[in-house]
Amino acid sequence: MSTVDSTLTSFIDIASDSDFSIHNLPYGIFSNTADGKRRAGVAIGEQVLDLAVIEAAGLLSLDGGPYFDKPTLNAFIDSGRDNWTQARKTIQMLLSSDNDALRDNQDLQKKALFQQADVTMHLPVQVPGFTDFYSSKEHATNVGTMFRDPSNALLPNWTEMPVGYNGRASTVVVSGTDIVRPSGQLKPNADDRPIFSACKRLDFELETAFVVGKGNDIGQPIAVDEAFDHIFGMVLLNDWSARDIQKWEYVPLGPFNAKTFASEVSPWIVTMDALAPFKTACPTQEPKPLAYLDEKATDNSFDINLSVELLPEDNDSATVVCETNFKYMYWSMAQQLTHHTITGCKVEVGDMMGSGTISGPTPDSYGSMLEITWNATKPVTLTGGATRSFIEDGDTVIMKGYSEKDGIRVGFGEVRGKVLPAIQFNFDK
Repeated sequence: MSTVDSTLTSFIDIASDSDFSIHNLPYGIFSNTADGKRRAGVAIGEQVLDLAVIEAAGLLSLDGGPYFDKPTLNAFIDSGRDNWTQARKTIQMLLSSDNDALRDNQDLQKKALFQQADVTMHLPVQVPGFTDFYSSKEHATNVGTMFRDPSNALLPNWTEMPVGYNGRASTVVVSGTDIVRPSGQLKPNADDRPIFSACKRLDFELETAFVVGKGNDIGQPIAVDEAFDHIFGMVLLNDWSARDIQKWEYVPLGPFNAKTFASEVSPWIVTMDALAPFKTACPTQEPKPLAYLDEKATDNSFDINLSVELLPEDNDSATVVCETNFKYMYWSMAQQLTHHTITGCKVEVGDMMGSGTISGPTPDSYGSMLEITWNATKPVTLTGGATRSFIEDGDTVIMKGYSEKDGIRVGFGEVRGKVLPAIQFNFDK
């Protein structure tokens, strides 16, 4: 069944504004309170379809399986594109209004369908490696303007290659994980030695990340026109950042502790097949990329609406502080993956690669508090009258994303994290 068949409907009641239509079917790992066992599911409306149950019932049989009665999706993803395609086709068929195998089997429905509100979501993959790029021209220009000469905001290499750094896979966490405010070295005064302190300029970074679906051998780069064959899907990413720690440690080797304490992702992986109807062009790249980064495809980005909401602990109403779109990204995911492997770097199934902060052309589309408040010089007023320059203890940051076209909506749900106070250290012991 085609992803773009707008006449396709499900026997499950799905709201028109649901992120999880039958055209989406994102994969995740969940558990329920009955047994606590982690296994794979797909989101459909407000429910989760238990793929382990469907597989055991003989309704989802893939080469090399079983795959879904497992605590991560790595084995399924590693099984290859033919299985990805077959699984999607089969699940769409089982959930469609015209198929009676699940629609008319109430006993199977009771075993296989759960309300999302009643389950716990977990990291969908075991993450061998995490890389974060810096691929929004608007974001890089804003940061360069703030901290360098505005006439020379972009460093010379920025328009030549996708700039990135290798982060910490060990602190990639799933949505709903509380974030402890980090502590480290700060340097409030240029003429004084640094101090040890809790971060005072905690920030979010609105990003997406792609999940590697097919690895490569060490020494064998991935060609740019084959790169999308190596990408399984995408998640939302809040790449939490400690701006004041980062400012002091950044030179000479770039991000370190300011970026290692938490990278928070949405629990559902939206597949590239589901996102295919929303392909669009990247911005014009000048100068023309070097040959190994020069894509033949013109529609190499995606039209994904993104937003950030800020919810203080003492407030019932969240405030939207950012609305932007993935299509503003200067460097495509294919270019990012190719450049990452051009030296022969090996990537593995389950690796996550962050887009970098996604900012648009206007202040209300900037993807970080650093930009929105212009380094704390223009605080944001929240619903209820409170103001914010950066993120305070008790604040919850909520990121959302969806694509919509011709009556088809494909969404990511959300990534949500609440900030807890820093750990108090006693160095006098």
